[in-house]
Amino acid sequence: MKKTLIWIGTVIGTAAVLALVFGALERRSNPETVAVRGECNTTAPKDKTAITLRITTLAPTAAESMRAATTQVADITQFLESQPVEVQTTQFNSYEKTEWNRDEQKSVVLGIETNIAIEVSANSVDIIENILGRFSGAQNVFAENLRMYTSPSALQPVLDRCLGIAVENARVRANALAAGDNRRVGKMLSVAYGTQTSDVMHTTSSGLLRNAKATIESAAAFDAGGTIVARDTDVAVSVSAIFEIK
Repeated sequence: MKKTLIWIGTVIGTAAVLALVFGALERRSNPETVAVRGECNTTAPKDKTAITLRITTLAPTAAESMRAATTQVADITQFLESQPVEVQTTQFNSYEKTEWNRDEQKSVVLGIETNIAIEVSANSVDIIENILGRFSGAQNVFAENLRMYTSPSALQPVLDRCLGIAVENARVRANALAAGDNRRVGKMLSVAYGTQTSDVMHTTSSGLLRNAKATIESAAAFDAGGTIVARDTDVAVSVSAIFEIK
């Protein structure tokens, strides 16, 4: 009987020691933490200017409409190949165009309309302005979506630097909170982040040169000499971080 009691006492003692050990390990694996947010706001220079040239032709048949459009696009593309620009076709469609006739109170077929859109981008706004001037007044050619923007290659380094600043901002805030309890922040256990950049302005209009000037004025500023100066792209990065408290 005595041996049984000793054995039970030993088991209980061992269990108590193990409970303390595992409790300490659990506390170690679940450290006290603090969750904070960090921010960074900066700007990135706009290094690209782009314009969409849309060629629209209307003819009695699809063959005539498409032939007229592709012929004009070929002429435009030949000129653009001599310029330091990047070009890509973003739209090509052909459809029956109708119009409501109020006198006859019915829809009237006007013909087959073909639309081909070409996006042209360059490193200089002057190049785009020259292209707009080259096709100003050209029949069936319209300008759309004139814009200045920051290219991904120029934007990425800015985002990377801003992310580092946002994380450091979060750590400073976490240390300030921990200092109130005479403690300090340890390693960062987790982090999530989001980015935001200013929107690019777009416009659509049938007036080629008039539209271009209006868009440039809305998307850029002018210096004392009247030269177009692009407004920088606003960049914001926010992080949600969890730090260990020691």
